[in-house]
Amino acid sequence: MPNTITEPKVETRFDLTAIQQALRENKIDGWLFYDHHHRDPLAYSILGLDPNMHVTRRWYYFIPSRGGVPQKLVHRIESGRLDSLPGEKTVYSSWQELEQKLEGILLGSEKIAMQYSPRNANMYVSMVDAGTIELIREMGMEIVTSADLVSHFEAVLTDEQLATHYVAQRAVDEVLDAAWKEIGTRARNGGTTEYAMVQFLQEGLRRNNLVWEHGPNVSAGPNSADSHYEPTAANSRAIGKGDFVLIDIWGKLANQPDSVWYDITWTGVVNREPSAREQLIFSTVRDARDASIKAVQDAFAANQPIAGWQADDASRNVIRKAGFGDFFTHRTGHNIGPELHGNGAHLDNLETHDERLILPNTCFSVEPGLYFPGEFGVRSEVDMIARKNKAEVTGRIQTELVRI
Repeated sequence: MPNTITEPKVETRFDLTAIQQALRENKIDGWLFYDHHHRDPLAYSILGLDPNMHVTRRWYYFIPSRGGVPQKLVHRIESGRLDSLPGEKTVYSSWQELEQKLEGILLGSEKIAMQYSPRNANMYVSMVDAGTIELIREMGMEIVTSADLVSHFEAVLTDEQLATHYVAQRAVDEVLDAAWKEIGTRARNGGTTEYAMVQFLQEGLRRNNLVWEHGPNVSAGPNSADSHYEPTAANSRAIGKGDFVLIDIWGKLANQPDSVWYDITWTGVVNREPSAREQLIFSTVRDARDASIKAVQDAFAANQPIAGWQADDASRNVIRKAGFGDFFTHRTGHNIGPELHGNGAHLDNLETHDERLILPNTCFSVEPGLYFPGEFGVRSEVDMIARKNKAEVTGRIQTELVRI
């Protein structure tokens, strides 16, 4: 093949042997990575490439499942962009040359994985543009989604990473307990505001050497019916006796980029007993949460696969049977890793039909919610970690509304 350079293997952060084994286990001939102007952040993460690399021309990286070495295809004026990766380099300039050499790289393969999702059903991995899909199909290739491969290499956590989740869990649980007590104290002494309590939570996280991105979220009264409400100094609602309060708090260890988030939501009432309606909505959400927890735990105990959409259905069916289906307006949960919303399976059969499997050594939230505009909203969120033959909730589980 002209313009081909055989290069020595370079130490990288990704595991080539593990990727090729996964491809063979899934009966896929190869995994084709493609990018232009950072359209596919998953490629940079999985391959261990610099996410700030200057990229103005198309590049391809093909990992075959059997035999041979990976193949790189890069533009001549950006020929060094994949030099950190092992394999043979081929260069191009014209579009005709690109297509001819890409076809040569893929020759002999039939089924190829790419960051693609049929009908864009899973937009979290659907990074490749339709034109590139068309081009490769015209070369006679069957393209399959890389969704489960991405989960395997992006969402599966080490024991060391999982340990950081539990450190964050203990600290966040303590900060949340202190916040409920502080709301009660302030309510009995003139009241407080949502934003003031956000600041209280932030200070608690900071003292425990945690980071939290934006937030946390404290929502009072009708604001709790907005699942993405964020109080500010300008729009903050007062919190006093008689109020319904929702607190959503998350954090992970500072100065450890690979540490894992802990993310929970609790609800309570200030200086009173909950109303019958509040009790009904909370118990419905609680039971829905517990149904998803049980579905995941039963599947792992029986060594049976379970996809994200199935765990979502377990929760959503409880809410539908209670007659509140229209008020559960988001997915049941999301993958958690070094990113708060990670690249593994989400518990979702509403916003997407997530067919990705929940894998051992992954972390995820379970957080059904019911929201009634103008009234209040209830969300009950826990985190779970799945391991081989076992899945468990990692922190405390709310069983009744907090009485402040």
